[in-house]
Amino acid sequence: MAVLDDLFFTVKINESAKRAGLPIEFVKSEIDALLRAKTHPALIIIDLNFQGIDALKLVVDLKADEDTKSINLLGYLSHVQGELKLKAQEAGCNMVLPRSAFSQSLMQILMRYAG
Repeated sequence: MAVLDDLFFTVKINESAKRAGLPIEFVKSEIDALLRAKTHPALIIIDLNFQGIDALKLVVDLKADEDTKSINLLGYLSHVQGELKLKAQEAGCNMVLPRSAFSQSLMQILMRYAG
């Protein structure tokens, strides 16, 4: 599952997921993310700069819920946002990557969860 509204990354994630043989669902609200997380996706990708949600609160809420706390969370952000990266890790993101590294390693990341 991916929580974002950026068209570039939506297309990139969708294409990579198809190549990896993984189903992908895109959501654009915290409520939808929390509800869809109950289906136990292997990974939730969160754009930590998505203005339509409180990304850190979403991470905290996912990790606080017994049903969803074991789901791997991957957040991505601008490479200059060191403080946000630290806050996301403290909130419970399993992995936080700069956009460039996320783009470059997306296929490998998805293949890890496809196996």
